[in-house]
Amino acid sequence: VQLQASGGGLAQAGGSLRLSCTLSGRTFSGYVMGWFRQAPGKERDFVAAINRSGSTYYVDTVKGRFTISRDNAKNTVYLQMNSLKPEDTAVYCCAAGSRVIASSYFRASGYDYWGQGTQVTVSS
Repeated sequence: VQLQASGGGLAQAGGSLRLSCTLSGRTFSGYVMGWFRQAPGKERDFVAAINRSGSTYYVDTVKGRFTISRDNAKNTVYLQMNSLKPEDTAVYCCAAGSRVIASSYFRASGYDYWGQGTQVTVSS
């Protein structure tokens, strides 16, 4: 299984970016997909997840600003990021899990496969 993330870059505070992550090698619809981020000097944190039926989950700090979605026909998960803040600056990684359960969506250890990460930088 390979995960290829793209869409990061530089944005101004209040701006928007859209991240994409494409899975290859397995049936995409069978996976829970998550986004995590890691800022310099900090631990990797959960951002959002979407399960097989399309239910979504978010960390409180991004609720109302970020939207996770999936397109099973394109084997791709998206993270639409609006109203960006400087504190959103981080490397964003996508992850895929076949056995992760709802109570553990926020745990990185529950995911089987990881993408390479894409840098998001938000300037004030």
